[in-house]
Amino acid sequence: MSVKTGFRIAVAAASLTAFVGLARAETDYETDYTIGPITLAGSYLAARSADAARDIEAAANFFTAALGNDPENPILMERVLVLRIANGDIEPAAGYAERLVDVDPRNPLARLLRGVRDIKSGDYAGAEAEMAETARAPLAVLTSGLLTAWAKQGAGDVDGALEVVDGLTGPSWYSIFKNYHTALIADVAGRHDLAIQAITDAFETDGSALRVVEAYGRILTEAGKRDQAIEALSRFMQTQPGNPVIGELLADLEAGRDPGPLVGTTVEGAAEVLYGLGAAIGSDEGTELPSAYLHLALYLKPEFNLALTALADLFVASERCEDAIRFYGQIPDDSYLRRNADIQTGFCLDGLARTDEAVALLNKVIDAKPEGLDAIMALGNILRGRERFAEAAEVYTKGIATIDEPGPGDWRIFYFRGVAYERSKEWDKAEADLKEALDLNPGQPQVLNYLGYSWVDMGTNLDEGLDMIRSAVDQRPNDGYIVDSLGWAYYRLGRYEDAVAQLERAVELRPEDPVINDHLGDAYWKVGRKLEATFQWNHARDLDPEPVDLEVIVKKLEKGLVTDGGSDG
Repeated sequence: MSVKTGFRIAVAAASLTAFVGLARAETDYETDYTIGPITLAGSYLAARSADAARDIEAAANFFTAALGNDPENPILMERVLVLRIANGDIEPAAGYAERLVDVDPRNPLARLLRGVRDIKSGDYAGAEAEMAETARAPLAVLTSGLLTAWAKQGAGDVDGALEVVDGLTGPSWYSIFKNYHTALIADVAGRHDLAIQAITDAFETDGSALRVVEAYGRILTEAGKRDQAIEALSRFMQTQPGNPVIGELLADLEAGRDPGPLVGTTVEGAAEVLYGLGAAIGSDEGTELPSAYLHLALYLKPEFNLALTALADLFVASERCEDAIRFYGQIPDDSYLRRNADIQTGFCLDGLARTDEAVALLNKVIDAKPEGLDAIMALGNILRGRERFAEAAEVYTKGIATIDEPGPGDWRIFYFRGVAYERSKEWDKAEADLKEALDLNPGQPQVLNYLGYSWVDMGTNLDEGLDMIRSAVDQRPNDGYIVDSLGWAYYRLGRYEDAVAQLERAVELRPEDPVINDHLGDAYWKVGRKLEATFQWNHARDLDPEPVDLEVIVKKLEKGLVTDGGSDG
């Protein structure tokens, strides 16, 4: 689903269960939570420490230990249930759901787990009964309503299923889910006109939602509208080039193959509910609730590789790369998602400071498909981020060699190679690439900023360079780095008052950046505000600057700004 839709659901998700966020409260307690305390207080504090680290498995174990010391505590019971499901321990969690329903009959997660188990076993009446007893919070209402509809569909009551979906009332973000599942239920029932209308409504609401786009292509093709489906998918691929899901579907349609329906059974439909909502919830409020939804989807449909990918992506967003790598590793080698999983694993390995492993993995991915720019860009960006600029430039060059006629979307690879060349002290090559990037995407603010600043910093093309930076600031007035470039350009031109004005604003936008604070200190010094300059340099020193910058800052604190050297714009 789209980011906007996901954000709205993330806000609503907080009301699904009252306890979901309780253990994430700030705490000064620190512990090695791999050593299990046996007391209630010890277990609880260790569990909160694991929660703070977003270690779902450890948190589940410690909350379980705490519950063992206080077995009738409904708050601990619910927390254990949430975490057990979020860790994929579905059957062990069932016992906690039974206990929780006894003390909290309308608990949404307990009812959800019981209903999902009923759907998997084919007890559709039981699933309906469970969903009817859930709490009436927005996310719980939508979840239970859609699962009730699929249970009715499984029982042969298609009209009843469609009526349930149509009758769901709630926030505006309900609409795309209602249209989407109306389309899937109608498609399974062979009601093609309704399926086309509903999926078209969903597609027009959000044509960037991956699963909606995929269903749109499949349903149109099934209805004999293959050309229309190909046109829609091709437009999507222009905005998201390299998307493996739509790319695979588009290839099938263009080759005349029949991709079949997206959902063929009740269990798959229920899994789709849980996957769609789990992927959309987001991790702002923590990983356990979306992880629980995604694990329930996998419980219903174990081969659901998109749900595996979503779980891995969720842990990447939560900076739990070891967990993410584990889930990416479960994607089968013959899946069209395997390549994407390997690329994301490469980023995770780099994030864990295992860059050589990342490079080796991505080189294998590139060798398997040399024309694939996604892996080339990933490897180049990792090398560039590690300041291995010459190697990065070589990788980008391999990618550029695969492009017959560069188009507007190719500006990035020329820009990145230009940056790598500039940092490798090969300015002529860098300038040519930056100009090429601007030719492909005129007015692109990142390129305008980089090329314009480089010119000003070298004392060449001063007027044109300054105009470029101003244009970049006009487009992105709240980008602290670009505003810093304008301030530093004024500084290099000797326009110190103008520099102060821009650099003060840049510091407001990026107060944590040591380079920008250092720049402001230099500008203050030049206009005679030496006490404030010293304050800014002290602040820049305390913000963990690069070693080479730190050395220069320390010298300025000792002797003042003797020369302009040392501040790297």
